[in-house]
Amino acid sequence: MDARTHPRRSPALAAPRAARATASRTPRPYPDLHDHILALDRAGLLVRVTRPICKDTEMHPLVRWQFRGGIAEKERKAFLFENVVDAKGRKYDIPVLVGGLAANREIYRLGIGCEFSEIDARWVAAAARPIPPRVVTKAPCHDIVITGKALDKPGQGLDGIPLPISTPGWDIAPYATLSQYITRDPDTGVQNMGNYRGQVKARRRLGMNPSLELRPGIYNHWEKLRARGFKKLPCAVVLGAPPCITFASVQKLPESLDEIHVAGALVGAPINVVKAKTVDLLVPAEAEIVIEGFIDTEYLEPEAPFGESHGHVNLQEFNAYMDVTAITRRKDAVLTSIISQVTPSESSLIKRIGMEPLFLNHLNSALGIKGVKRVSMHEPLTNIRKVIALVCDRGMPATEVWRALYGAAVLHRAAGKFVIAVNDDIDPENADALLWAMSYRANANLDIHILPHRDQGHGPRSLRNGGQDGSVLIDATLKEDFPPISLPKREFMEKAKKIWEELGLPKLKPESPWHGYSLGEWSDDLDEAAARAVRGDYLDTGATLEKRRRKDVAMNTEVRRVKETPTKTTNRSSPHKRGPSAKSKR
Repeated sequence: MDARTHPRRSPALAAPRAARATASRTPRPYPDLHDHILALDRAGLLVRVTRPICKDTEMHPLVRWQFRGGIAEKERKAFLFENVVDAKGRKYDIPVLVGGLAANREIYRLGIGCEFSEIDARWVAAAARPIPPRVVTKAPCHDIVITGKALDKPGQGLDGIPLPISTPGWDIAPYATLSQYITRDPDTGVQNMGNYRGQVKARRRLGMNPSLELRPGIYNHWEKLRARGFKKLPCAVVLGAPPCITFASVQKLPESLDEIHVAGALVGAPINVVKAKTVDLLVPAEAEIVIEGFIDTEYLEPEAPFGESHGHVNLQEFNAYMDVTAITRRKDAVLTSIISQVTPSESSLIKRIGMEPLFLNHLNSALGIKGVKRVSMHEPLTNIRKVIALVCDRGMPATEVWRALYGAAVLHRAAGKFVIAVNDDIDPENADALLWAMSYRANANLDIHILPHRDQGHGPRSLRNGGQDGSVLIDATLKEDFPPISLPKREFMEKAKKIWEELGLPKLKPESPWHGYSLGEWSDDLDEAAARAVRGDYLDTGATLEKRRRKDVAMNTEVRRVKETPTKTTNRSSPHKRGPSAKSKR
C-alpha cells in the first residue's frame, strides 16, 4: 500500500530521541512509543492520515481492510490518525495509532529491537531471567494529571480519550482494546499486568472483562479481596506504552512473574516506573495515558456486546467495572488501539510471535522432549489457540510424539483444541499441507485420540456437554517410508521458473511443496530409470522391464512386495488368471 500522506507532522513525533530522553528526566536504553513511531516512519511502514477520520465509524473499518482485503502480511502497515473526530463532530487532540505494534512481523521486530531470528530466544530468556524495574520520581506520564471533580467536566474524563468503536454496528460503546490493567496480588505483593478490554460507560466508569477462561492474575486478585471483605481493588490501566511493555502484557505468563520485569528482560534493561497518583501501584513512566481507579468487588453490571477475537460477537455478561479516580497523560500522548476480532489481526499476531517460542520451550525444556523443532499456532479465523501444529524430527519415537501432543494440549487451558504432529517437510502454516498430512499419514483407527473434559476456552459458549469440550490429538507424522512427492524434482522446477520469468509471466509465489522429494521409498534403480527418462533413454528401461515379466502375480501387485526371481517364460497370458492357461482351454 502506498496511501501515505505527508502533511503536517506532530512536533512531538518529529523530535529527536536524545532531546525527548532529556525531557523525560530519566535516561532509558529502550524505545518508547514515540521512538517506535519514528522508526516505523523511517522504514516506510507508517501511513499518516491527516484528513478527519471518525473514530466511531471509520477508523477501524479502514485499517481492517488490510487484514480482510487480500493484502499479504508483509505489506500491512501501521496507521497514525492525526485528525480524529467522533460521530458528533467532536475533535480530539490525541492522535491514534492502529496497527503500530504488530500489523506485520517487521513492525513487531522494530518494536522489540532485534533481528527476527533472535526473537524466540529473547522470549525464552526473558521469561527465565526477568529484570526488576527502576523506580523514578518524575515521569512523562504525569505531564497532565486530572483528578477528583475535574473528571466530571466534558472532555476531562474518559470522554476526552479518542477510544474507537472496534466493530461498528455491533459494539454498544467505544472500548479500550490495547489496555494493560495493572493490579497487585494481596498475598505476594507481585503486580500483574494483563491486556483486557474496557467499555466506556461514563466519564468516570470503565468496564472490565478479565477473560475468565485463562484465570488471569487480575481475576484472582479480585477474588481474594472479595473473599476478605474488601470492596475495592486498586487498578491502573495503561493506554500506550513502550512496545516491550505491550508485548509482555499480552502473553500468558505465570502469575509469579511481573510482566514489567519480563518487559525489561526483553530489552535487556530495567523499565522506568513511577508510583501512580491515587492508587498504590507502579506504572510505566513512559506510558502515554494512565487511568487510575478502583474495581468494585461487590457489584457486577452488564458489559458488552463486543466483537471478539474468536470471530464472533461476545454477548452481554455481568462483569466488573472500575470507578476512575485519576487520568494522567503525556503532553504529547498518542493513543494505541489494536485491531482484533476476526483473525488474522494485529491482536492475534502480537500474541502468536511470543507464544510460539514459549510453547516450544515448554516442550523442549520443561518436558524434556527434544524432537519437537517448531510450534506453529494457526492464525486465520481460528485465532492461534484452537489449532496447533508440532513439527517433529522424522526419527522421533512414537511415545515422544504422543508426549508432545499431550504436553501442547495442556499448557494453556484455552489452547490446543486440535493438536497435530507433522514432520518438517510439511509447512505448518499451510492449512492445505496440514490436511494433506492428516489425510495420508494418520490412520484414524491408530493415530487420533480425543482428550475429554477440556474447558471450551476462548469462543462462543455452548451449553452442549455441560459446557465441556475436548482436544483432538493427531499424529500425522510418517511412521514408515513413503514414495516421493509427485512433483518435478527441484532442479526442473527451478529451471522452469527462470523460463517463466524470462517470458514476463505474473510473479510467482511458490507454495510448499513446490518440488518433489523422496520420503524414503525410492530405490537407486528407480532413480536411475527416471534419470534415463529425462535423457530420452526410456526405451532402454522398457527393454529391462520386458525381462522381468511374471505370470504368478495378480494385477496391481506392487513390485516392491514381490521377491525378485528371473522369469523363464514369455507367456503373455493374463497374470491375474488362476488355473489352466487360455491356450490349454482351446
